[in-house]
Amino acid sequence: MKSILFVCTGNTCRSSMAEALFKKLLEDKGISKNRFKISSAGTCAWDGDNASPQAIQVLEDKGIDIRNHLSTPLTPNLIKETDLILTMTVNHKMGVEQMRPNAKGKVFTLKEYILNNGKKLEKSKVSFEEANDDIYDIRDPFGQPVEVYSKCVKEIEEYLHKLVEKII
Repeated sequence: MKSILFVCTGNTCRSSMAEALFKKLLEDKGISKNRFKISSAGTCAWDGDNASPQAIQVLEDKGIDIRNHLSTPLTPNLIKETDLILTMTVNHKMGVEQMRPNAKGKVFTLKEYILNNGKKLEKSKVSFEEANDDIYDIRDPFGQPVEVYSKCVKEIEEYLHKLVEKII
C-alpha cells in the first residue's frame, strides 16, 4: 500500500480538504481503499483541532463530510513512514525537509509534482519572478469567506485530478 500525505500549516483547511477530496476522487474512480493510505498533517498543527467551518461548508456542498476531521501535527516519524508527501507551499516543503533531511526525494509541493512530472524543483532553474509569484503554492484561505475556500478547493481539485492520472 502506497502512502500519500498532504501537508499545510494547521491541517484545518488545505491539507484536510486535499485529503478528503483525494479519497473521494479515488472512490469515484473505483480504486480500492487498500491501494493507498491517504492522510494529512500540519507543520504547525495543534493535535485534535477541527476543520475550519468554511472548509466543512465547502466540502459539504460537494457531498463530503469532514466534520469529524481532527488535525495532526507533522512529525519526523510520520515523514519517515510516508511514501509521497505533497505540501501546499514551498515553505511547507522546506519545513518537511528541515524536519527530516533524508525526505528530500519524496517531498514536493502538489503543484510542483504535477507541473514538473514528479521531478524535483531545481531552485537554480526557477526565475526570481516565479519564486516570488508563488506558482508552486496553493494560497491559504484560513479566516477568509467561503468564496475564497471555494476557489482554493477548485485549485486543489484541478491538481488532484492530474495526480490520479499520474499515480494510477
